[in-house]
Amino acid sequence: MSAVRIKKDDTVRVIAGKDKGSEGKVKSIDAKNHTAIVEGVNMVTKHAKPSATNQQGGILHQEAPIDISNIMYVSDGKTTKIGYEMQGDKKVRVAKATGKVID
Repeated sequence: MSAVRIKKDDTVRVIAGKDKGSEGKVKSIDAKNHTAIVEGVNMVTKHAKPSATNQQGGILHQEAPIDISNIMYVSDGKTTKIGYEMQGDKKVRVAKATGKVID
């Protein structure tokens, strides 16, 4: 598998699947399983038993992981691939479509 170029707090757009076209901020990345959790995307229903932390129990709606191949970085409202460039001694991420430095 290729390296994960998307990081936490990046804005991404879903390019495949049931939530195609929706955008959100990345909450977390799991590089080992090649998945990400994105705000408001891939919502699932989970039935929880009452516990010490959740005394009420009931039905919870939460985000499920989505494969990284199904999301794309958004720069200036357009989806773009991410590349790397050296600036001095520092390696920075660059949006391929606009050429802007991401971080």
